[in-house]
Amino acid sequence: MNGVLYIVPTPIGNLEDITLRALKILRECDIIICETMGQSLKLLSHFKISKPLMSFHSHSEYCKLRNILSKLSVGKKIALTSNAGTPCISDPGYILVKEVIKKNIKIEVLPGSSALITALVGSGLPTNSFIFCGFLKRKSSKIKKQLSKLISLKKTIIFYESPHRILNTIKVCAEIFGEDSKICLAREITKKFEEFIRGTIKEVLEDVKNRDNLFGEFVVLVYPVNNLFTSVK
Repeated sequence: MNGVLYIVPTPIGNLEDITLRALKILRECDIIICETMGQSLKLLSHFKISKPLMSFHSHSEYCKLRNILSKLSVGKKIALTSNAGTPCISDPGYILVKEVIKKNIKIEVLPGSSALITALVGSGLPTNSFIFCGFLKRKSSKIKKQLSKLISLKKTIIFYESPHRILNTIKVCAEIFGEDSKICLAREITKKFEEFIRGTIKEVLEDVKNRDNLFGEFVVLVYPVNNLFTSVK
């Protein structure tokens, strides 16, 4: 008899955001799959949960797949988690989910924390239609090419960015979408230093330039100026 793969979201910052159902599954499952052991142990220790852990990340997914599928095939209940937020969003968890579906093994997806949805709701930008791009390419030329394809979309554009690249990425956004387009930078969401930096790209660029240090991962949301009054009715 096959087991069950549970997709269990974890808090993106504030540990109090974990759901009661998530805690129940983590306490009852046989194995917890995580991105990194250290990060997961902090969460589990906080809630006094002790379970066998198995790492599953971008450098190990294929060599771990067979082992995980084998355990599921003999009835094990396995929880898939991420370091922060909902698994499979910009992490290799989707590879596991795809293979589990092929094997006709049951999957239960729990609702929970998501950085991109939390940022979107707090951005003040249109929420009726949006596109999520994950992490952008590293080189400016490739970022420009990637973002240029989105100019004509009447949607809020969302992507993740690191603190050491955020200034350059805003400059690229100014070039592609124009300085008057709307942008929101959401960082340290649900944590002590949570901040939403909102305004035109020109205004936010000046703000970021004048800061000595911006830490934490960023969720960047952009709404091109030529779309501002066309899809919000």
